[in-house]
Amino acid sequence: MGEVYRAMDTRLGREVAMKVLPAAVARDPERLARFKREARVLAALNHPNIATIFGVEDEALVMELIEGETLGERIKAGAIPVEDAVHIAQEIAAALEYAHQHGVVHRDLKPANVKAAERVKVLDFGLAKVHEVEDQSSDATITSATQAGMILGTAAYMSPEQASGLPVDARSDIFSFGVLLYEMLSGRRAFSEDTPISTIGAVLHKEPRPLHEIAPQVPSELESVVTRCMAKKPVERYQNMPDVREALKKAATRAAATAEPDGPSLAVLPFANLSADKENEYFSDGLAEEILIALSQMKGLRVAARSSSFSFKGKQAEPGEIASKLNVGHILDGSVRRAGNRVRVTVQLVDARRCIPLWSDRYDRQMEDIFEVQDEIARAIAAQLQVTLGGGGVKQATQNVEAYELYLKGRHYLNQRLASTMRLAIQCFEQAIQMDPNFPLAYAGLADCYAILRVYGFIRHEEGQGRALAAVTKAKALEPNSAEVNASLGLYAFYFGRWQDSGAHFERAVQLNPRSSLAQGYLALYLAMARKRDEAVARARTSCQADPLNPYAYALAACAFQILKEAEGGLSLTEKALELQPDFLFGLWMQGLVLTELERHEEAVLALEKVIGISRAPIFVALVAMGYARAGRKEDALRLLRELEERRDRGEFVPQWSPAGAMIELGDVEGLRNALKGALAESNPAFGIRLLATHRLDDYRSDPEVDRLLKQFFGY
Repeated sequence: MGEVYRAMDTRLGREVAMKVLPAAVARDPERLARFKREARVLAALNHPNIATIFGVEDEALVMELIEGETLGERIKAGAIPVEDAVHIAQEIAAALEYAHQHGVVHRDLKPANVKAAERVKVLDFGLAKVHEVEDQSSDATITSATQAGMILGTAAYMSPEQASGLPVDARSDIFSFGVLLYEMLSGRRAFSEDTPISTIGAVLHKEPRPLHEIAPQVPSELESVVTRCMAKKPVERYQNMPDVREALKKAATRAAATAEPDGPSLAVLPFANLSADKENEYFSDGLAEEILIALSQMKGLRVAARSSSFSFKGKQAEPGEIASKLNVGHILDGSVRRAGNRVRVTVQLVDARRCIPLWSDRYDRQMEDIFEVQDEIARAIAAQLQVTLGGGGVKQATQNVEAYELYLKGRHYLNQRLASTMRLAIQCFEQAIQMDPNFPLAYAGLADCYAILRVYGFIRHEEGQGRALAAVTKAKALEPNSAEVNASLGLYAFYFGRWQDSGAHFERAVQLNPRSSLAQGYLALYLAMARKRDEAVARARTSCQADPLNPYAYALAACAFQILKEAEGGLSLTEKALELQPDFLFGLWMQGLVLTELERHEEAVLALEKVIGISRAPIFVALVAMGYARAGRKEDALRLLRELEERRDRGEFVPQWSPAGAMIELGDVEGLRNALKGALAESNPAFGIRLLATHRLDDYRSDPEVDRLLKQFFGY
């Protein structure tokens, strides 16, 4: 179908893929004109799972350059794991659905036309219908012009109607999709004969070997989807791609719900607050979280992460649905009712696969007995699931009930990650410390508050550094082998000290608690800053796997990908974060950045404008100014920069480094120098500068002063 070259677009300074057209097309003015018309239609297909067509130049097709292996190359190593195959299939189906909605049928869907890198990309959409190749000696491909009755496509993947030279519609792609999914799951072609003609005969008249005979690991629900896609008659297949996607989703959900996880596994749902005072919700949430932490200490028990479990708060969901999404076998839920100094805790353990209650109990106690209640619940769960509770019981960081309550309330506010709630969290942690001066987790929480306030530009370095250092130092002295304390030490170094010192602390936190999504995510950020790509990507993925329903985990991973200049991978992560929480500030922030790097400027600006719709903090205003400048909206960018200057003149703290990205996009070298000098003077976090200033920051290293300043920040 032509030869493909890696090329440089010298006007836009980007690498592209350039497909030189077959001579039969290039020499024929009428066919070339028709090809260009159709190329314009295809170029209008704008979907993250479709390779972008930029245009036709000098009898060549100019396309997005996509690195990585094709699906065909990946299948050569054998069958793809079921979960991965379903994920890839869903992304291919999304691309086909979008194309079909725009009147385009692929007609040559096969493993060689799918790139399966960080993001799945379908290639060569619809181009086969205008290509003509004289040489038909290949044992795999038969092509011709598009006259009625002529055969076009790749023999092993074409539909029966396509193989018969009949008109085709979207259902033809559905057949090819089924063949492709069959091959992913089994590692074998559905139709494979010695010659193209005999292969076509198999497509027309033979059924492929049943999946369960060659790939017993494939769930029967998923095999049913594949079989229906490959029905010989179009009317017997799914009639459109949305139906295919829904069937895939249901099959995966049912398979997960009936799967037996390796060893006992459990999700602790947030406990319902039945107290008259709705403000007691922090206590019911905190109690469930403390029990979750205690259960995580059990040997041989896998416990779903807090953020994933708590994503079901306030939602009506069946145990089977929860179990399938969290990949667990058991659910623990409960309720809390407080009245004065009395508390009633009701809990229930459910076998989620069979929806059968295994155990339940009710505890009516005084508040001072709440630690004993936690211990009793943990021991009852251990007995039911036949696992061992480590450490001889639930280890409490404090025995002071009032301090414990304040700590739970502080953690409730801290998890909301807003400037206003962060200050409420500080008050709670400080009061908890007054109640119990030897409460290590309260000190760690206090340090985390100041670190987060600092990186978001809400406080000056000198306002938080001393307090954070004192808190984290005390926490370490009290509990040096706590994962939470070591993660706090890492955050302090990352945002207040030398970021290079944070790695050892994050690694120690991961050693102490490998299931900590937060520790894994921050370790990925450190590794990205240290330019250790492979390790950073691995940690980022582990972070998301450890807490698959936590938008913060995906946004942290996207942050690492952005620093590594892996914008495509970062975009898919932000999409997942925003799917889980559409108004998630960090997710929108990261999506705006990665879309900017992908030069999808209108979409980037929309995402960034949503950020300042939620918070007009100076760093976010500066971020939108950068997006405007990159999109060519210079006056809008300058307007926002003037706003920051006016706010600084009124005495508001505006970090000196915040406009660095806008200065780069505006080509203001002197402004960039001043921003970096001010950032050094204010001891701003190097991480913030790396993230906000975009990848074009390194383009300015040719300026000796900029290069010198950057080396002071990054050490390279």
